[in-house]
Amino acid sequence: MKYDKVMMVGLGYIGLPTAAVMASKGLNVVGLDVNEGVCKTINEGRIHIVEPGLEKLVDGAVKATRLRATTVAESADVFVIAVPTPYEDDYSPDLSYIRCACEMIAPVLKKGDLVVLESTSPVTTTDKLSEWLSELRGDLRFPIEGQEDRAIDVNVAYCPERVLPGKVIEELVNNDRSIGGMTLACAKAAQVFYRTFVKGDCVVTTARTAEMVKLVENSSRDVNIAFANELSLLSERFGIDVREVISLANRHPRVNILQPGAGVGGHCLAVDPWFIVHSAPDLAKIIRTAREVNDSKPMWVAEQLEKKISAFLFAHPEKSVGTMRIAFFGMAFKPNIDDLRESPAIEVINLFRERHPDLTFEVVEPNISSLEKAKLRCDDENDREKLYKLTSLGGALSADVGVVLVAHDEFKNARELNLPQFLNVAW
Repeated sequence: MKYDKVMMVGLGYIGLPTAAVMASKGLNVVGLDVNEGVCKTINEGRIHIVEPGLEKLVDGAVKATRLRATTVAESADVFVIAVPTPYEDDYSPDLSYIRCACEMIAPVLKKGDLVVLESTSPVTTTDKLSEWLSELRGDLRFPIEGQEDRAIDVNVAYCPERVLPGKVIEELVNNDRSIGGMTLACAKAAQVFYRTFVKGDCVVTTARTAEMVKLVENSSRDVNIAFANELSLLSERFGIDVREVISLANRHPRVNILQPGAGVGGHCLAVDPWFIVHSAPDLAKIIRTAREVNDSKPMWVAEQLEKKISAFLFAHPEKSVGTMRIAFFGMAFKPNIDDLRESPAIEVINLFRERHPDLTFEVVEPNISSLEKAKLRCDDENDREKLYKLTSLGGALSADVGVVLVAHDEFKNARELNLPQFLNVAW
């Protein structure tokens, strides 16, 4: 079984690094994306996201003619799908991006191909993918869950990513992978493919098990962070330092409490647990509660910031809210990246905007150059520049009130910031 050409469907935070890594290992990779600008950027050897080491890898792969991007599907041996899987307002999963990917690749599929879904998805999504492809290509036979003896033309499998932003290139290669096939034969076919560029163990299982494993991994982190965030609320109520509490508790040999923050963001931890809750709301009680705790943390942070403003005004009666300078340090969903998806820091800023609709907020985010993509509340886009000012760390140090929302390396000395009123929820 030999795989020479791979089509990577989706060239975002996971798709592009995966495509670049595969190309660096000798595979011929064609990236498929609906965004013409993204494809143009990649074909010039540049990148549209921030990830250490990625631009050099992409540039090298493009120059070696191992990687190119297009908006039109082509014939290939393997199709890897890494597209978004958001949720609706009622927390039901939105699988429309996966369906769209199926519609794009179906016309070029042929006997012997392998289709792998990497998008984080609810259990049974890979079943749906196989069904959709079967509907679109009635001339080909696709696998059905559990029917091992069914003759098939196209192998279908599920293999979720397991990477940390900022270390994606390293972890794509070295981390173990859970490879779930619609059948055992599908899983083994996918295993052969992933072993061409993954050094970690490639463990074979069923598609549904692999889907659940991914959701459980992220839900586990979410639950543990919720415990730390709840401790921060309790400690504030009792007038004690939550970080000292955690530090001392972690001296117990079997205790390892995480650090609290402004909430939980990103396209994984803030989204994936809801897939379990939506699928089994009567059973997923702890997972639901953890989501609710983490989703409520930005409101708590906004309330603490309000207290800092009141303290400042009490100490400076000559000032008013309208003449104050308020600085927010950090907007990304986690340290040292440019990813703003589901960011609790942005949620804090938006909640505070509701309380103070006319103030200009100074925002320090060293990993972005513009606020254009930030989902900051603004009733009129013409007022954006008046309401929000992207500024440097040095420029914000003269603010009256500041809050550190993200533990970027640039803010490591934040505890020593000499602001009249200062709130740090990032450490």
